[in-house]
Amino acid sequence: MIRVLLVDDQALLRAGVRMILENTDDMDVVGEAADGAEATTMAAQVAPDVVLMDIRMPDIDGVEATRRIRAAQPDGPRILVLTTFDLDEYVYTALRAGASGFILKDTLAPDLLSAIRAVARGDAIVAPAVTRRLIERHIGTNDSPLPLTDVELRVLTEREREVLELIARGLSNAEIAGALHLTEGTVKGHVSRILTKLSLRDRVQAIVFAYECGLVRASTRTGPTTG
Repeated sequence: MIRVLLVDDQALLRAGVRMILENTDDMDVVGEAADGAEATTMAAQVAPDVVLMDIRMPDIDGVEATRRIRAAQPDGPRILVLTTFDLDEYVYTALRAGASGFILKDTLAPDLLSAIRAVARGDAIVAPAVTRRLIERHIGTNDSPLPLTDVELRVLTEREREVLELIARGLSNAEIAGALHLTEGTVKGHVSRILTKLSLRDRVQAIVFAYECGLVRASTRTGPTTG
């Protein structure tokens, strides 16, 4: 059973999401919070697997709440950000703060459930093209980098650096396998080692890391390729 904490300042939205989640066999809403401060407290009290976090709330917003939850519980719940627009100016900072991805508030119910399940099992949920647009728009505008953005890339092998660059360009494991003439299983192994060596939680933070350390630059981005 996936334990979900709902965080949104709109009671009607929380009620709608709760109804969707409680009609599933594998999810349980363990709490609701109306702002970031309440979310931080409840995350420690009810031990959710996933926090569905609104990004724009009065006082303590979703970014700060994400940062506080990640700081208090480094191995705690995964955080899935809810946003109204795919270029919400807060989303990038939320990803840097430790969120595992974001979905739009008008996401269809089946896609919402799929996103929660994916995040609960450790995947990151952000469309690669949208991730790149967010990073390219906001790179260098925040003074609070990811904890280990100064780690030297020499901790990675040459192949791992190639894989990291392709992750940052938005390629899936299957596309990376095709581009580097590897099996998908081998690529998964490389991705796992990259995350471990750089102390990153998921592919989203790997993408941010690659841009912020200069491995990939926004000015040279042309979009995903598989060649």
